[in-house]
Amino acid sequence: MRRCLELAVKAIGRVSPNPMVGCVIVKDDRIIAEGYHHQFGEAHAEVNAIASVADQKLLKEATLYVSLEPCSHQGKTPPCADLIIAKGIPRVVIAQSDPNPKVAGNGIEKLRTSGVDVTLGVLETEAKEVNRRFRTFHEKKRPYIILKWAMTADGYMDSVRMGNKKGIFWISSPETKKLVHKWRAEEGAIMIGNKTLNVDDPSLDTRDYVGKNPLRVVLVGDKEINPNQKVFTDGKPNLIIGRKPGSFENESTEFFDPQNEDLAEAALKALYERNVSSVIIEGGAFTLQHFIESRIWDEARIIQSSRTLEGGLPAPKIPFEHTEVLPFGRDKVFFYRNA
Repeated sequence: MRRCLELAVKAIGRVSPNPMVGCVIVKDDRIIAEGYHHQFGEAHAEVNAIASVADQKLLKEATLYVSLEPCSHQGKTPPCADLIIAKGIPRVVIAQSDPNPKVAGNGIEKLRTSGVDVTLGVLETEAKEVNRRFRTFHEKKRPYIILKWAMTADGYMDSVRMGNKKGIFWISSPETKKLVHKWRAEEGAIMIGNKTLNVDDPSLDTRDYVGKNPLRVVLVGDKEINPNQKVFTDGKPNLIIGRKPGSFENESTEFFDPQNEDLAEAALKALYERNVSSVIIEGGAFTLQHFIESRIWDEARIIQSSRTLEGGLPAPKIPFEHTEVLPFGRDKVFFYRNA
């Protein structure tokens, strides 16, 4: 099962809104096949593992290990539970049940009804951690929320802006910037507030890492929009939480009217409706602190530089002790979980 989890995480950022799933097939205490779900819309882990067995007759004497309950419904691919039954695999070991209501125990029931010996709950805690985005999406009906910011060693995230000076104020090292772009590629969306959009004019992409660009989400409300900013001129998709100005035309930009709702809540609702299962929030201090105080977040990743400012915009405050700290180049990365 540990090997299943190792396989599953190979697909991080590429299978959402599906879960990350790994599968191994064992006969006579030896792994004879492996597979994982590579890409959304493509074959599931069980299908890939079963297909890689050269002698299909071996399946009738094998045990299939999988990190998530086999699906039991027709989606973009046929039900994996049906394939397992059709191949005559006598025993299946599953790490966790599927929180998706379309499955939610039905796959396990289908296997058992067909005479398959099913064991559930092996490395369940570890498996839930791997698919925390997927579970949050289905159990809390919202995306998994990651807060991220960089700050100086003395706790500031921006300098004092003189004369309305604009542009990104870089705090972290170039090495850490690549790490952040890797994080972006692993999530479905990236979110900022209107002030960050106007002051920094960011690209919010993964240009320093080989990976997909997340959907860019900006909390605008009733504020004006500058159509010449980078996010509106590079052709990549945007979701603006606010009313669309009558004169604004941009094919890559979609608007979601919050209808007097809290902008953050409206953004989460819009992402959930669009099957976006995770979002990394890189907004300014106000946006980040709003999520912290609302207790609507799941984890935080704080990059601490070795430099100091001795004044400026204070970074947000997390009301918990960090769960882990890792040195990264000239910086440190602190990890937190919402208890």
